[in-house]
Amino acid sequence: MESKKTIIQEFANYTVKNIFASLGLSLYVIVDTLFIAIAAGAIGLASLNIVLPIFNLFNSVGLMLGIGGATIYSMNKGSDGNDTHSLYGQLLVLGVSVGIFFIIIANIFTNQLLYLMGANSQTITTAAPYLRIISLSAPLFIINYVSVNFIRNDGNPKLTMLATLSETGVVVLIDYLFVFVLKLGMNGAAFATLFAPLTSLIILTNHRFFPNRKLKLKLKLPNLTLIKSVIRLGFPSLLTELSTGVSIFFFNIVLLRLGGNYEVAAYGVIANIAIIALAFFNGISFGMQPLVAREYGKSHWKNVRKLLNASLVTCLVIALFCYLFLVIFKYPVINIFNNDHSNLLITYASYGIPLYFLSLFFSGININIMIFSVSINQPRLSFFISLLRGYLILLPTIILFGYLFGITGVWLSVPFTELSVTIFSILFLRNILTQDLA
Repeated sequence: MESKKTIIQEFANYTVKNIFASLGLSLYVIVDTLFIAIAAGAIGLASLNIVLPIFNLFNSVGLMLGIGGATIYSMNKGSDGNDTHSLYGQLLVLGVSVGIFFIIIANIFTNQLLYLMGANSQTITTAAPYLRIISLSAPLFIINYVSVNFIRNDGNPKLTMLATLSETGVVVLIDYLFVFVLKLGMNGAAFATLFAPLTSLIILTNHRFFPNRKLKLKLKLPNLTLIKSVIRLGFPSLLTELSTGVSIFFFNIVLLRLGGNYEVAAYGVIANIAIIALAFFNGISFGMQPLVAREYGKSHWKNVRKLLNASLVTCLVIALFCYLFLVIFKYPVINIFNNDHSNLLITYASYGIPLYFLSLFFSGININIMIFSVSINQPRLSFFISLLRGYLILLPTIILFGYLFGITGVWLSVPFTELSVTIFSILFLRNILTQDLA
């Protein structure tokens, strides 16, 4: 069994690389939003926020297949099961098929989908072409999520970090070229998005030169029994990722009724800032995940506990620094997205930031416990956490708090949800640790 120093050093190594990888993708989202804000103003931000739940759907499917499949792969690395060894190829085939289905639906029912998401006469003209273009990236994003998770769990987090950071750099340049040099505006930003997963996938092909590689690419039709296991383990991650899109939808609808497009634009600014903050927690959790799965498979219970404790403490420290930074520098941060110099956007966003981001102190814990639960083969707890924080508590709270307290209630709905879920999560996790890891 490894010593405490060794397992914590491994955790630090994986975590730093995964934080950089998560931040790389998040920074691209922020820059893309910034370019859209400059090119299309507050209405462009509102249009982007309306399309995001749909874009979030196929990202969620990719994350589900990636997390679920990579977890099964980590648990069975040493086995000789042919189906497990071909699982990566099976998920690539499935991912491409599902992605093509998304393309067809998004291009046939464009306006219907957007009106359902809350579009109006001001936003439909910019949102519709953006959705049609961005839907073309669905197969690429899905198989990229699958590849990143499998390659990371095959012991090569350095390459996944490089792929994510490289895609960010390349796509930011292409984004700038399309939006400002070629003057394609918001549609240019959509075209640039196609290059994000494509760049990552090209770099990830270098995993074939990794000396300790055990992962093999064997394209094969999906085994339904194995895919069911993948979905079972990955479904909590899908719910967590998809909850972002669903909550954006609910926020959009409630804010449109309480105010208008500028309130939605303000939420767009806050939601994009949150992506950066949550990237730290995702990086910590994904850095912990392969190590916990490995140590759990070896029945090294002390190392499993050490990894959990280290990741939770790290999340709390990061939360404190992020909150202080956002409260102190909220006006400069907002003005990055305020090319129109809108006083309404500044007013709504600056009021919301100190309230909304109280959630950071609890969301990191919840994400961490959710990923940890999957890693120790306890998907039910992870599923329960996902349901609570993304749906069962959050969505009614957005509506109820909005009705009772107006805009203030809308901003406070997220911290209230995350705090409630943290209490439930810790209680259930203590029970599992007492029973299974004693």
